[in-house]
Amino acid sequence: MKKKSPMTYKVGSLREFAEWTKRVVRDQAGARETPKRWFSSEATAQSAAIDQASAETMVKLLSAGNLAVLDAIRRHKPASVRELAALTGRKEASLSRTLKRFEELGIIAFRDGPHRTRIPALIAQRVHLEIDLTGRHSAVAVDGTR
Repeated sequence: MKKKSPMTYKVGSLREFAEWTKRVVRDQAGARETPKRWFSSEATAQSAAIDQASAETMVKLLSAGNLAVLDAIRRHKPASVRELAALTGRKEASLSRTLKRFEELGIIAFRDGPHRTRIPALIAQRVHLEIDLTGRHSAVAVDGTR
């Protein structure tokens, strides 16, 4: 049986969230596969993910090595994280953590592949950083999602 990759959040109404909460109280084991973060819409979920990334965090994430990873995904369209690790010379565990963060920010997405593999795909075309030099407010936005 193929294991589903866990979602990081769920979109649903307040009523759905309340019903889920009641189910969890009755059956905690059944809640393990359900995300613990709920949003009212996909747009709200994406906004929350972007808000979690400070400009400094995003600059570190978009290092030359990580940009090479994104370029390898775009150019080679690897069939798995293992294949991407071989293409980039990165360790699979480290690469998986980086890819998870890219996924959280809406830069890449995973599709299920054969034999429990996850296929990374680039879904964003641009990342915009707005850095306020006075330190009051900075913003990160990912756009061009296909």
